[in-house]
Amino acid sequence: MPSTSVVIVTYNSQDVIGPCLESCLAAGLTSLVVVDNRSTDGTVAEVHRFPSVHLIENPVNRGFAAAVNQGAAELDSDFILLLNPDARLQNPVQPLCEAAALAGASCGQLQNADGTPQRGFTFRRLPSTLALAFEVLGINRFWPSNPVNKNYRCLNADLSVPADVEQPAGAFLMVRRDVWDTLGGMDEQFHPVWFEDVDLCFRLRENGFHIRYLPFVKAFHMGGHSAGRIAWECRQRYWYASLLRYAAMHAGPFSFRLLCLAVLVGATPRLSTGIRREGSTVAIASWFEVVRLAGSYMLRRRVASAVPSVSRQTHRFTKTSTGTRA
Repeated sequence: MPSTSVVIVTYNSQDVIGPCLESCLAAGLTSLVVVDNRSTDGTVAEVHRFPSVHLIENPVNRGFAAAVNQGAAELDSDFILLLNPDARLQNPVQPLCEAAALAGASCGQLQNADGTPQRGFTFRRLPSTLALAFEVLGINRFWPSNPVNKNYRCLNADLSVPADVEQPAGAFLMVRRDVWDTLGGMDEQFHPVWFEDVDLCFRLRENGFHIRYLPFVKAFHMGGHSAGRIAWECRQRYWYASLLRYAAMHAGPFSFRLLCLAVLVGATPRLSTGIRREGSTVAIASWFEVVRLAGSYMLRRRVASAVPSVSRQTHRFTKTSTGTRA
């Protein structure tokens, strides 16, 4: 019977990792790897309550993509389930394995605490340059029902029907092992977070694989758990940097430079918001960094290839195990 392992990346996830692991065990998943990115709360102690879970404690925060690759490198299973610590499985995931066996990858439905589906997040289309421009200009925030945003976030999609989708959230994503190896895992240069799962889905489809959505496989998802713990000025830099890196890799030269211009225009209103929230010194420093980044991309589009630094065959990591190896 095909084997499935779960990779969960934690960062100050003390309040959510316990229920997440309990839901995995209740769903019959016993091969669990938690990669902790230098949490400073009680996350590690919470994971220690589960003796069968394989725990890797990073001495520094290596970023989400690197931690996922790190966990996947420890596995020999046929399928890898990427799961956020603030998600809780509601039922077995075997149907996702069956779908991924044919398509290459699969996903289930993410739900709010009241049981309603997380429309606009469970899956989206791969972002066009125009969709990204609407994001950085703030148009989607003030006019969420605009046609570009509705198309990008699949707001009119019937979430009760199985379908092939372009970009499910990395919070609940099943990938066939050989597909993962073909892609080389996640691009670790999306650091520390954002757009690494979007890039993975882009490359997956580019290599001829598909992603199958199964609405009857469900998980509760809190959302924004780790991002909410990042300081405002860091969130600004990380999000813009990852967005620009993604666009530099996958957009055409002309449209990419227009996006850089949109970032320069859109950063100014965010500056005024930041001054009100964080004070002028922090906000101006963050604004300057975003402007510098967009300007440098516009003048010289330079992006390294999407090859992770972690090799499953040649690299092993310092780790602390609370149980048997996955």
